[in-house]
Amino acid sequence: MDESAAKAEKFLSVSSQYKLGKLITESSHPYTRDLSYLATNDTGEAIQKLKELDNAVLKVLSEKIPQIIYLKDKIRDTLNDGNDVYFCGCGATGRLSLTIETLWRQVQHAKIFENRVFSFMSGGDVALIRSIENFEDFPAYGARQLVESGFKDGDLLVATTEGGETPFVIGATEKAPEISKRKPFFLYCNPDDILSEVAERSKKVIENNNIEKINLTVGPMAVTGSTRMQSSTILLAVAGAALFYCNSDNEYIRKEIDSFVKFWWAADISFIEKFILRESDYYLHGDYLLYESDNQLGITVITDTTERSPTFSLFPFENVSEKDADLSLCYLFMPESKSSEEAWGKLLWRKPRTLEWPDINGIASRDRLLGFDFSVNVLARRARQKKSIRQHIFKILDSDNGINFTLDDESHKFFVPFESPLLKHLILKMIMNTHSTLIMGRLGRYEGNVMTYLRASNNKLIDRAIRYVEMILEQKKIVLSYNELCYILFEMLEKTPSDQSIVMASVAEIEKRKVPDTI
Repeated sequence: MDESAAKAEKFLSVSSQYKLGKLITESSHPYTRDLSYLATNDTGEAIQKLKELDNAVLKVLSEKIPQIIYLKDKIRDTLNDGNDVYFCGCGATGRLSLTIETLWRQVQHAKIFENRVFSFMSGGDVALIRSIENFEDFPAYGARQLVESGFKDGDLLVATTEGGETPFVIGATEKAPEISKRKPFFLYCNPDDILSEVAERSKKVIENNNIEKINLTVGPMAVTGSTRMQSSTILLAVAGAALFYCNSDNEYIRKEIDSFVKFWWAADISFIEKFILRESDYYLHGDYLLYESDNQLGITVITDTTERSPTFSLFPFENVSEKDADLSLCYLFMPESKSSEEAWGKLLWRKPRTLEWPDINGIASRDRLLGFDFSVNVLARRARQKKSIRQHIFKILDSDNGINFTLDDESHKFFVPFESPLLKHLILKMIMNTHSTLIMGRLGRYEGNVMTYLRASNNKLIDRAIRYVEMILEQKKIVLSYNELCYILFEMLEKTPSDQSIVMASVAEIEKRKVPDTI
């Protein structure tokens, strides 16, 4: 048996745990099935469609105020008792967990409660930039990171998972009641009945009376399976609001959320069309981009830019110490930082946390983290690495009452009337998600609303890739079994460059073989 077949066999032996096609978060949204066409041919309409989906997310936010109040009371009690609050997640929810801690440190800087809120994501802080492959597939890693983060009796864990089935997050959640008398919270975005049917590990959590659950189902994603969008928005909003308003009375919370929802519903974000057209045009002509930001907004800017790589199979942020041959299309740029260490400190408002585990060979270590250098050095370093490079700078900077966007001769100030950095970052997140998604549509990185360029780097994403191949083959009236598709997918993973579509490469290979079975 060759190597690819052996890997396929290994996946198939556990595939029943990762067949997630029935989940709402994995389904195709009927409203966006023409999204790739609109991204190229009517960008304004595409922007409006994505905004309407975010409008619907914030409607759910309004409906979840009782749950927010319940969670904020538990957070308040934890802090008042002298204990700490931890947020954790994996991938997009890991990044939102780090975002929550960063924003808390901005608000509480040099105050008594600054060091009372902590976060961790699967793979440690390195995973903010570069996904740690397969890490999320192991519950034991979640439990191990929880323990090593310093979680103790009396502390509270708020765990977030878009699908509700991520083994890493479940591992941390199930470990928490063994350590602390406070029940952990488990936040997720799929209906209980479907989730329990699909994943036994999720059913165990849902039925566990030692775990508090908050269901935040918001429907299918704008791009099929791209939970970095609507699901992570509702999770950030609910978890963040419970923390940042932990000392507020209930009526104030209701008024603040109501004001925020009404503001977004009425907001005009059509200004981003000119930035979408300009940035995508640069990429189509072989140019590159640096996103310049500051220590106020940098965490959300880096989240959106790094999430593009696994979602759309782009070259990831290059690492100086690893001498990556290919440059990422964009990179974070913090010119006020003189070194990588200083840049990371300003970005996170704390020292980075890494995993110095001998058994993972340095993939999440401090040395590797510092190799992702987005300090003042990045501009010259990329120019040295690629002599012919043409780099443009897109400035996304904080101001007292808004966010300033500037790309070459295009500029816009978006007014934000809220004092809370959480609400400003939620607005920036939704704007940037729309911006990057439509750029990727103009670059042909998805078909309709199917994420054909996903990177199949863990079991969940392997299943997703197989399902997307099957979906496209059905349109071509070609039928293969799940197992047959799995073997071909793993074969093509050995041959397909990392910046190319594994889904479309597998489809092309099957068509080339002229499979005779048809619908």
